[in-house]
Amino acid sequence: MFIAMNRFKVIKDRTEAFEEAWLTRQSRLHELPGFVEFHLLKGPEREDHILYVSHTIWNSKDEFTAWTNSEQFRAAHANAGTGQDKPKTIGHPEFEGFEAIQTVTNPALKAAE
Repeated sequence: MFIAMNRFKVIKDRTEAFEEAWLTRQSRLHELPGFVEFHLLKGPEREDHILYVSHTIWNSKDEFTAWTNSEQFRAAHANAGTGQDKPKTIGHPEFEGFEAIQTVTNPALKAAE
């Protein structure tokens, strides 16, 4: 499993516009093999921003890399950061990628299925 994350420092009075941009975008993630799940996470509030993280789970790092090189990726990011009267974030997002070393699941949840 590979987890791809981008951290966004969203300007406090732009959080609504930031969330709206994500909630109304056309996702193309499901069009490539290996995509498992996506989450947009809202984190702690700081003095000048609120932290948001896009969190995507892939079957493998190779499948994530294939996504970043795909036409779907280019199309999904074609309008990133455009179309608004003022910026929503402080700087560019910070990417972090992680390969899973261990996964522990709750057996009670599996038994409930």
